[in-house]
Amino acid sequence: MALRAVTAIRYVTPLREGGSLPGVMEADDLGTYAVKFRGAGQGPKVLVAEVVAGELARALGLPVPELVTVDLDPALGAAEPDQEVQELLRASPGLNLGADFLPGALDLDPAAFSVDPGFAGRVLWFDALVGNVDRSWRNTNMLFWHGGPYLIDHGATLTFHHDWAGAAAWVTRRYDAREHVLLGAAPDLDAADAELGPRVTGELLARVAAQVPDEWLAGEPAGTPDGLRAGYAAQLAARLAAREAWLPGVRDAVAAYAAHPPDRAVDPLARYTRRPR
Repeated sequence: MALRAVTAIRYVTPLREGGSLPGVMEADDLGTYAVKFRGAGQGPKVLVAEVVAGELARALGLPVPELVTVDLDPALGAAEPDQEVQELLRASPGLNLGADFLPGALDLDPAAFSVDPGFAGRVLWFDALVGNVDRSWRNTNMLFWHGGPYLIDHGATLTFHHDWAGAAAWVTRRYDAREHVLLGAAPDLDAADAELGPRVTGELLARVAAQVPDEWLAGEPAGTPDGLRAGYAAQLAARLAAREAWLPGVRDAVAAYAAHPPDRAVDPLARYTRRPR
């Protein structure tokens, strides 16, 4: 099963909150998407991580905006006044990744919105599984939209694929949860492990990895597209099986936060700032 495919018809505006300069684009299905470009930053690997982690989260019942492939004609950037945007679009012909744009969404700050301990536990468990280093109290990478939370921006997960030769070490790597944004929501980690662990099967991981387009895997010296998809599934299956190497450290972080909550100075207005989503 592949991601739904759309074709970009107009570049709307850049999203300057991240280093990769994603942009809002309109597509031929009349939808609007936050698009990450294959020509940015670390290239297609970020898009691969977005798909594998994002679609795994969705399969586990976590809310993620719909992901689509966005076919881009670089000529769409010809009229853009920003040279950086022009260069990025010229470097990103073909398939890019879009996430459904959530108009009016707010940053989900747990201090402003109630977060259920069960949900917090599932998100924390998932982040530890995929090695997500980018859901901290400084940058929540969660949105609040239409009364509920959405998880976004998983490009910093699955870091083993930046060095396939050393990928085995990632399987048992400890997950540093001390800065995770949901520690203050009393995450029920053990319930999450009992619920989600059995659902992460080899069949599910293969189905998730199958959604990564060949175009983002072609030319990778570590293997063929099919071989790489199998590699992603195998890495996640091995990490799941080895979770007693990393899950206790996450439990320790939850307990430490509960015992000694940090006193962080936060701008009380910042949590109500509207993001361009």
